[in-house]
Amino acid sequence: MSARSLFVTGTDTGIGKTLASAALLHALRARGLRATGMKPVASGCARTAAGWRNDDALSLQAASDPCPAYTDVNPYPLPEPTAPQLAARAAGVTVALDVLLAAHGRLAARCDVVVVEGAGGWLAPLADGLEHAGLARALDAEVVLVVGLRLGCLNHARLTARAVAADGARLAGWIGSTVDPDFDRRAGYLGLVAEALPVPCWGVLPHRPAPDPREAAAALRLPDERAAPARAAQ
Repeated sequence: MSARSLFVTGTDTGIGKTLASAALLHALRARGLRATGMKPVASGCARTAAGWRNDDALSLQAASDPCPAYTDVNPYPLPEPTAPQLAARAAGVTVALDVLLAAHGRLAARCDVVVVEGAGGWLAPLADGLEHAGLARALDAEVVLVVGLRLGCLNHARLTARAVAADGARLAGWIGSTVDPDFDRRAGYLGLVAEALPVPCWGVLPHRPAPDPREAAAALRLPDERAAPARAAQ
C-alpha cells in the first residue's frame, strides 16, 4: 500500500503551518504510523557546514520517524526570506516538479504518511509555473487547512476552501491556530468556521511563546479512517 500524503496549507503566512505540520507528525506517530515531513520549497535559509538549512524544514525533519535526509525534506532551500518565486530568482534556481516528486517518492517509500507543508497561503505560488494545487494533485494529496484565528479568518477560510475545491484538490480537514492570544471572540469564530467548512476540525492549537510540537499534538483529534470523522472538541 502506498503512503498517504497530507498537504498542509494555511489561510495566510505566519499562522502556524509548521507547528501544525510537526504536531500532525507526532499525532500520526502516536498512532503507530511511520510519518515523515516535507517542505518542498523553503525561503529564508541559513548557511551551515552541511549546506543551506531552513528552520521550518528542520522542525519537520526532527518530528519525523524514520528520520529522512534533509535534501529530501527540503529539495529547494532558498536563502532570501521572501516569496519563494523571488527567492528562487535571486538564487538563480529553477524549481522543477520532477525533482519534488522524486524526493517525495523517496520519503513515501519509507513511511505510511508524508506531511507536506506548503509556503504561505494556497494561492501563493510555490515557484514560477508551479502552484500549490499542481503539486497537491501530482502527489494525490489530501489538503489540511490551518486557520489562523483572528479577525478576517472566516473570510480567508471560506475563500481558501473554495479555491481548493475549484482547483480539483480534496480538503480533508482543518486545524485552528491561536495566533492572537488576545482575540476574545475566538470561540465564536471557531463555531462560524466549523459551520462554514465542509470538513471536520482536527483540533485547535493553543498559543505558546515557545510551542512544542509534541505538546501541540495532544490538541489534535485526527479522524478514525475506519469511521466517519467527527468534529474535534472545541
